[in-house]
Amino acid sequence: MTIRHQQVWGTLVLTGTLAWLSGALIVGQVHATLSDRDRAEIQALSLTYRRALLGCSPEEYADLFATPGGYFGSGARGEVRERQALIEMVLSYERCYTKPRAAVPEPSGKTPLPVIEAAPEGAKARIVNSPGGGYYDDVYVKTPGGWRFKSRNVVSDTELAAGLTTKDFIEIRQLAGDDHGHYENLYGNSDKDIGPRGIDSRADRRFFRTSGLRITATKEGVRGLAYLRNNGGRYEDQYVKTSEGWRIKERVYVPPASK
Repeated sequence: MTIRHQQVWGTLVLTGTLAWLSGALIVGQVHATLSDRDRAEIQALSLTYRRALLGCSPEEYADLFATPGGYFGSGARGEVRERQALIEMVLSYERCYTKPRAAVPEPSGKTPLPVIEAAPEGAKARIVNSPGGGYYDDVYVKTPGGWRFKSRNVVSDTELAAGLTTKDFIEIRQLAGDDHGHYENLYGNSDKDIGPRGIDSRADRRFFRTSGLRITATKEGVRGLAYLRNNGGRYEDQYVKTSEGWRIKERVYVPPASK
């Protein structure tokens, strides 16, 4: 190795070492800034979330997500990022439009306490919310107004039994082209009767159901439903997980119904 090469190699090693040390310091700083107070405020965030969701307080619910970019995600609901969609999602639950409204039930206390950990964004936690093991997969960010959800993804008992994770849902949405602008939000008075709103959205009184791609885990596999924006047609997908990641096994385009 020539002197010139030795100098270059030494520079690369030194640069890599400094980068590693810098990364280690950043990680240390993240852990150092997650205080007991931070953890308490994050736990309180989840309690407020439960009260707002079950108590039908849509604006309070929407305020719990960071702006911009904070979102709620699930297979059935898609990735709900827009404030108005978050508000409409809360109001779509039957308990929020039937009278009299039922009182918010007390927590069962049968699920394990969450473990809140530091993360590059701020903090993260997996919160089991069902006796069957279903959970919230949370990422939190600290804002000038306090801790907020950067993301709260739900994995149901059925999805957990099918071996699905938040990572799977994110990859499927990317694969299917769910880029929050390509597909329509879906509305309906039941999960069996859903579709985009009509031209006169004010006259369409159906409830919000899904933002973009709707994912369903079935015995036959994982399916997707998405209506194309400004088109009226839809994709009916089936996905399969391979050794190289998720792939579309079948995509059927259903054209809009003729008027």
